[in-house]
Amino acid sequence: MKIKAVGDRAVLAEMGKTISESVNRKVMELNQRIAAFPMEGIVETVPAFCSLLVYYDPLITDFESVAEFLKTVSPAVWEEKSSSGNVISIPVCYGGEYGPDLSYVAERAGLKEEEVIEIHSGRDYRIYMLGFLPGFPYLGGMDERIMTPRLNVPRTLIPAGSVGIGGEQTGIYPVDSPGGWQLIGRTPWKLFQWNNGLKMPYEAGDSIRFCPISPKEFQQAEKEARW
Repeated sequence: MKIKAVGDRAVLAEMGKTISESVNRKVMELNQRIAAFPMEGIVETVPAFCSLLVYYDPLITDFESVAEFLKTVSPAVWEEKSSSGNVISIPVCYGGEYGPDLSYVAERAGLKEEEVIEIHSGRDYRIYMLGFLPGFPYLGGMDERIMTPRLNVPRTLIPAGSVGIGGEQTGIYPVDSPGGWQLIGRTPWKLFQWNNGLKMPYEAGDSIRFCPISPKEFQQAEKEARW
């Protein structure tokens, strides 16, 4: 673990240099230990792919104290099972108006659309970090057969709930926004709403499982306005 000062009120703990599940588990383990053994003055932690950013109140503590605290709670031997997280099943209607780029992804991969759906929904994806947009999950572990480059010209508006592929990653747009990922489906879940206390069905360290549904099931679930 390498510790660096970030301005006058944050510390960056780097757990590695590569994007991998083992490195990310170390980040989540450290984050969990800080929550379990809170230190006065630490106000927020932000986990990322390979590092954990720790914000502190400079009127209460300082860099040296926080750095020493991180060394104290950082375990000598990492136990991956302790940071496995939860598996969140999210319904997705693939193709058609909900996934306008599914046919392109399939054509580029030399597959049928049904095969792309089966591949994409056939595994669990670890949430390495949240960012870019409120609640946008950066997911790891996508099958290389369906990796597809981003759009040359990004869309100015992508509907909330859209599931896309960008290079070797897949993710969900929780709110309406511009974006350049290939859209293959959409979830009816309202993943992020400003008026619900900023609650989310997942967090960094959890895993997402995509569950295919029909357009009729999408419309019914949309009425329920879950999340």
